[in-house]
Amino acid sequence: MPITPDTKDWTWVLERPCGECGFDGADYAREDLAAYIRANAHEWQSELTRDDVKIRPNESRWSVLEYACHARDVYRIFCERIILMKTIDDPVFANWDQDETALSDHYELQDPQIVGRELAVAAEALAQQLDAISEGEWSRSGTRSHGSRFTIETLGLYLLHDSMHHLWDVAAL
Repeated sequence: MPITPDTKDWTWVLERPCGECGFDGADYAREDLAAYIRANAHEWQSELTRDDVKIRPNESRWSVLEYACHARDVYRIFCERIILMKTIDDPVFANWDQDETALSDHYELQDPQIVGRELAVAAEALAQQLDAISEGEWSRSGTRSHGSRFTIETLGLYLLHDSMHHLWDVAAL
């Protein structure tokens, strides 16, 4: 059964703390984003060994496996976006429908061990991109298809919130 799409604009997490997971972007230095992404990916590995990894707690929540697939794909998409921002002046990012991806890629049927490996690889590729950002590149910009503008720094913080929030989601399962 499909999950009801999340239509909230989460960009507000760049301006104030998240009332659900407690993330506060002001607590994270841009130079440390890569280390936080690596740590986040490491935490997913233990979650993917849970006995209930494929079980949805209710009709409105993904399973741990589905959240991990989403985290993996977020790492991949945001790595691509950072590369675009570094190489093209103010790119407009193609729309990514995360809910359609979850359905078409059958997140619920994927192998947790494979997802864990893929998530680790995607996180490391992203972390390496973040490690390679020069001082002058942090302010390079890009725009999401619906109009939200980001710098590499704010995109990194937005992504970190997404990753950390979903670990918070699975801890609550």
